[in-house]
Amino acid sequence: MALLYINFNGEIVPSESKLLPVANRSFKYGDGLFESMRMLKGELKFAEQHADRLQRGMKALKMDGYSQMDAYFLKEKAEQLAIRNKAKHGRLRLTVYRDSGGFYAPAQNKAGYCLEFIPADEPRYFLNEKGLIADVFTELPKPINYLSNIKTCNSLTYVMAGLYKMQNNLDEVFLVNQNGFLCEASSSNVFVWYQDHLYTPALSEGCVEGVMRQVIIDIARKNNIGITEAQINPEILYEADEVFLTNASKGIQGVMGYGIRRYFNKISKQLMDELNKL
Repeated sequence: MALLYINFNGEIVPSESKLLPVANRSFKYGDGLFESMRMLKGELKFAEQHADRLQRGMKALKMDGYSQMDAYFLKEKAEQLAIRNKAKHGRLRLTVYRDSGGFYAPAQNKAGYCLEFIPADEPRYFLNEKGLIADVFTELPKPINYLSNIKTCNSLTYVMAGLYKMQNNLDEVFLVNQNGFLCEASSSNVFVWYQDHLYTPALSEGCVEGVMRQVIIDIARKNNIGITEAQINPEILYEADEVFLTNASKGIQGVMGYGIRRYFNKISKQLMDELNKL
């Protein structure tokens, strides 16, 4: 496997480099947030949306320097790293952490970052050929607060959901919030096609404010597909005609089954076609 490179606070170094001191706050306290992004044909997709979400997240976490993490910064750093890794397509993860000493209360609010790049062969988004088998994970509901919509480095809820998924031989799991309503999947937002209408959990339900989630909402509206951000009872999964997931890395992924229920892939295919036209 070819040697990969990362950008650590402005310096491009081999990904195998040992860089984090034990005092790193992201390691010790999960004090940070991250963006998962996609590059296609040498272009970082939806850079403006990622930058907007990142800046709002950093501001919510009271990190300094959020104004510098704009779309120009993201595109420039992503393109530099893609060239260094000799790839035009790939997945990126930008982790931003509070670069400070202190215990729970930090000594300062300066931000550090690390940008990772994983090359890929796909020049576009593809709908998965094999539909996902999913179940609802109820052991650890996701709390609803002003951090719920941010992709923070504190990801134990998703780790436990991932373990449940592995132990039960599932492809994916749906998370519920503290009130028992549908929230999201382990690494994606959820959309449900029910009675000729598209539904997705509202941000007030505690789901991550996914960039691809908003892109798909906008595409649906432009194509006159009725869509509502709502409070969704998981029981609707037994009656829905179609369920699919979205994230910035994969675009749209179709769910094939939940329990004995089986779904079709009609709306997701239509939306995927429109997504690739962008």
